[in-house]
Amino acid sequence: MNKKLLRQSGEVLEELMKKEGMSRRDALKLMGLGGAATMMGTAPAMAATDAVAGGGSDKKAKIVIVGGGAGGIMAAARLRRAAPNTEITLIAPNDIHLYQPGQVFMAAGLYTAADIKKPNRELVPDGVKWIKDSVETFDPDNNRVETAANGKVDYDFLVVATGLQYDYERIEGMSAELVGQKGISSVYLNDPVAGTAKGGTATWEWFKQLRAAAEKASPSNPLTAIYTQPDTPIKCGGAPQKILYLSDDLLRGNGPLGGADVHQNVKSYFCKKGTKLFGVPIYNKTLMDEVTPMYGNITDKWNHVLRKIDADKKVATFEHTYQIKGEWDPDLEEYDMITKTETVEMAYDFIHVVPPMKAVDAVANSPLGWQKGTAKGWLACDRYTLQHMKYENVFGIGDILGIPKGKTGGSARHHGPIIQDNLTAVMEGREPTAKFDGYTVCPLKTQYGKIMLAEFNYDGPAPSFPFLDPSEPRWIWWAFDLYMLKPMYWYLMMRGLM
Repeated sequence: MNKKLLRQSGEVLEELMKKEGMSRRDALKLMGLGGAATMMGTAPAMAATDAVAGGGSDKKAKIVIVGGGAGGIMAAARLRRAAPNTEITLIAPNDIHLYQPGQVFMAAGLYTAADIKKPNRELVPDGVKWIKDSVETFDPDNNRVETAANGKVDYDFLVVATGLQYDYERIEGMSAELVGQKGISSVYLNDPVAGTAKGGTATWEWFKQLRAAAEKASPSNPLTAIYTQPDTPIKCGGAPQKILYLSDDLLRGNGPLGGADVHQNVKSYFCKKGTKLFGVPIYNKTLMDEVTPMYGNITDKWNHVLRKIDADKKVATFEHTYQIKGEWDPDLEEYDMITKTETVEMAYDFIHVVPPMKAVDAVANSPLGWQKGTAKGWLACDRYTLQHMKYENVFGIGDILGIPKGKTGGSARHHGPIIQDNLTAVMEGREPTAKFDGYTVCPLKTQYGKIMLAEFNYDGPAPSFPFLDPSEPRWIWWAFDLYMLKPMYWYLMMRGLM
């Protein structure tokens, strides 16, 4: 692994000097700790927060971590070192750990399923007890959880790292079983317990089928491809657009298949809630003004949310929300705006479905979940300390958090030092003072060979390298994402070393 990574790093260095016009010194600086780890969240801007996470505790206590994904494993590794006298128990059913960001590269034909899998036993830290089971009930009033097969487990401190769950069935007529059939795909679909990453595999087949069909179509009789994004929080909010741009770039003859440019033989529609492609203005501007027009055949269908699908007839039904003028208000000197809703049916040849997502039932149905509002069901934690709003001995990490930002792997990396410092502070009888700033990173693949590294936090853009325009798609971020971040994930992030 080390020789391969060194070789790839050397290749990245040479290409960086050539393509970005950098000196060797500047290129090496960019490839240092700050640069190489940025998309996993180890950016220079994180240095102050990392310094906070120097605290620890020698107290004896029982810590239970629920969830064996990125957040749970990373929390176990950090707390094992920070609180060496604690008894740490990890409750997770999955034998296989999936490097989930890799599913987009699987969809693009650049990774295989084997490239993103590792046995979870290789990642669970020494000294951590692993109960291979799932939690069915959280009972924070009595400091215990109840598992499906191993009964009740008591704790002094709890870390909730359950992730989220996909809700394909919320779309009428849709199910996970339809992925890979009848022109339907969804890159998100995976099952770590079974050790499968069907979404990535099925979407690469979908890419190839789309291109093959496009080669037989024409601009006068084009195919229709629809790409959807739900109106719920989702992990990796940029993934729906990544699939849109990469599949369309494949039609232009780029990517592993090559071939003639046939992208004008396909009409592509991106359907989502709202009227923006990205919530942060500088990144939205690039996508609206440069990326989408570059393809020429993409139409954004604003405020179109997928509600129903007829897989046999290949018809998708959307809820379209729009506004019309009402009566004139002479005091405000403007028209009242009335919100209307209509049902819109769209026939398609191919459709990529991003499922609605929700908090796992065990959290949503417990006192730990928010009880009302748009965050209902998600873990009710303070957005800064990641400590539960009611239960001081409970913390959260990763996608389950009911906070405004942070359903990405890079965000989970930033959660890690926060809960490490704050949980051990509470163990020592101190107030939790480490603060998560909302850091989120989306390596948005705008085409084969280029990524716009969208970094932001609660306050707005948060680029790790201000001397590089963060809104410009660059080859260097593609190279890091494709070649370097996966080994860094396995050997650094999952060991709590970055």
